[in-house]
Order: sequence, then C-alpha cells, then structure tokens
Amino acid sequence: MRLPQVSTLAFWGRLVIDRRFRSVRNLTDVMSRLPLASLTLLLCLVAVATPALPAQNAQNAQGAQNATKPHRKVLVMFEPEYPTILKNGHFEGQVRLEATVLATGTVTKVECKGGNPMLAQYAQQAVMRWKYAPAPAQTVEDVVFVFNANSH
Repeated sequence: MRLPQVSTLAFWGRLVIDRRFRSVRNLTDVMSRLPLASLTLLLCLVAVATPALPAQNAQNAQGAQNATKPHRKVLVMFEPEYPTILKNGHFEGQVRLEATVLATGTVTKVECKGGNPMLAQYAQQAVMRWKYAPAPAQTVEDVVFVFNANSH
C-alpha cells in the first residue's frame, strides 16, 4: 500500500502541512490566495449588513408619517376595566392598539399591536365603545393604554 505524499512549507518559521494533498510549492503561492480570501470575507460581511438598511429607512419613513398624521378627536371615551385579580397579581404594562374608525366616528375593528394579551382584551372592549368625531373618510387611529396597579 502506498501512502499519499504530503507537501510541506516553512511559513514564518513554522512548518505548514497541506492536508488536502495539493502542492503548495512556496510562500508566494500561499500569499497569492490571500487577496481572494480577504475579498470573499469582505463580500460576506457586506451581504449580511445590507438588508438591515432598507428596513431601518422604512421604519424612519413610517415614523415620519405617523408624526404628521392628524388624529381624530375622541368624543365618547370609556376607560378599560382592570379586574381586581389582575391588579392584585400586578399584571401591569402598556397595551398598543389600532382602531379602525368609520367616517361617522364609529369604531369597527380594534387590533392589538403589542402588550399583555390578558390586559389587551379589556382595552379592546373599551375602545370598541368609543365614539370619534366625524371625518371625510375612514381612518386608523393609534391608542395606547397604560395599566398600573397603583394608579387605578
């Protein structure tokens, strides 16, 4: 049985063994591969970082739209129920909702966009009873409730 040959090279005073049995003849052969490896690494890093930029720009644009978006006045407002068992259990936090409001001012749909689901159901029930000022068209309004066991 014949053993495969292993090529060796002295690289910065150390012995380098090419384990894939390719012939590495000298230091210039190794150094000629370095720019290609560096370029490959750079392209991988750029490819990983690039998708985050459009998402950030979209969030900034959406934030700018929300800042200039006029809010409709609430004519009839109901506070959400905060059950004693949740208050005593210190279930607290912020609930963010989006309410779809018809041109007449009636709330037709409420979607929870964040917060504790146990508290969100009480916030949604309250907002469904709200009445907004009339407007020329249907709008989507942002509503935020803060549930705090010490304040209610």
